[in-house]
Amino acid sequence: MSKNTLILIDGNAIMHRAYHALPPLSTTDGTPTQVIFGFLSMVYKVVADFSPTHLAVAFDTPKPTFRHQLFKEYQSRRPKIEDNFKKQIPLVKEAVDLSGIYRLEKEGYEADDIIGTICKNLEKHNDFNIFIISGDKDILQLINNNVYVASPVSGLTTIKIYDEKKVLEKFGVLPKQIVDYKALIGDQSDNYKGAKGIGPVTASKLINQFGTIDNLYQNINQIQSEKIKKILLQEKEKVYLSKKLATILTDLPIEIDINKMRFFGFNKKVKDFLERYQIHSLVKRIFGEEKKEKKQEEKPKTEQNTLF
Repeated sequence: MSKNTLILIDGNAIMHRAYHALPPLSTTDGTPTQVIFGFLSMVYKVVADFSPTHLAVAFDTPKPTFRHQLFKEYQSRRPKIEDNFKKQIPLVKEAVDLSGIYRLEKEGYEADDIIGTICKNLEKHNDFNIFIISGDKDILQLINNNVYVASPVSGLTTIKIYDEKKVLEKFGVLPKQIVDYKALIGDQSDNYKGAKGIGPVTASKLINQFGTIDNLYQNINQIQSEKIKKILLQEKEKVYLSKKLATILTDLPIEIDINKMRFFGFNKKVKDFLERYQIHSLVKRIFGEEKKEKKQEEKPKTEQNTLF
């Protein structure tokens, strides 16, 4: 029996990537549209590449999460979200809804936690291959035999697929050890430190030797380097806090209805939405009009943005 394919998109991660990867775009009345254009271009790309039977997008919410309660400086160094970006968030969500794509949010949690909960819930369904679309390294911890991470690189034009082997090659640890690895090295983007003085190479060696942070501290006298041992003992509290912050939750109290994630293709509603916001090149790409124009060899293409 052939497997179903579920695409899970980290909405905020892809919106941010679109905002920073594309030049400013807007309608004739000045409404910014580059996030809308970039986000829906990525959705179209993954639909074309993976032909999903199911599709869902998870979004963060504006309210602080449990991670902010654990550590008030969590993500505090991230640049302030610009107004042009903020204006496009509800429009992206509107486009998702009009496309018939299942959208999920949960106050107090991040999109990662929603995605993690869906993956955990579907473990018993071995007829699914799951591809998570995100550039966040934390999400790699969810990879297993049926779960893969498709990470956009080079802006939004190329996708690199991570499986267990690729994670091991890049980070020197298995996906299930990513949280222990990040507990040691921290995360600059999320603004937690880990063990100051422990870099990626040392971290991967320690995790390979001991397997987990718990086992490392239970056997810390086996570490030959007095310098590393001293750092680990001094930074123990930060290491365990970092692990909590890096760990994606998989048991959120949310409804997981796989039938609601069925995807039947883009419809006229999203076509009308794209035309309303003057994103004509994407209308052509999604709905096939571009091919007709090429056959007729009419007017040359003048669209400035050719990233997709």
